[in-house]
Amino acid sequence: MQRLNLAQPGLPDLQFVLMVGALCTSDLESLNAPASVRETVFNRCWALLHEGPPPTKREQRVLNLMEGDEVMLEALVHVVRQSFEEYGFSELTWEQQPSEPTRESTAEVLPLVDRIQKLYPPPDDSEPSSATSPSS
Repeated sequence: MQRLNLAQPGLPDLQFVLMVGALCTSDLESLNAPASVRETVFNRCWALLHEGPPPTKREQRVLNLMEGDEVMLEALVHVVRQSFEEYGFSELTWEQQPSEPTRESTAEVLPLVDRIQKLYPPPDDSEPSSATSPSS
């Protein structure tokens, strides 16, 4: 079972908001938050980023954070946490193993992917992790 602690997610804020946005717009039946709560959270985040109402078509319900700044990101994190807390959720859980992407990134999103990779580079595989290091 996958778990995301909303107060201490163990993720950078940008990844946290992107993950919650993806979970809120997913069709995961095993997600512990009902569709109405997920829709509310997404709609509140959308309202921080856009003037108009959120789209109704599922494929258009994507949070574009490329124009945002640190203040906007902090506001989104606050809205996510506060909104779920209102409905009594301190963590999100779901039963779905991570999967490979089903499609390539679009040209519009590549600058954001590049920024994320520069901010949070993948771990260096040459360094032993504490889980694999021999104990004394």
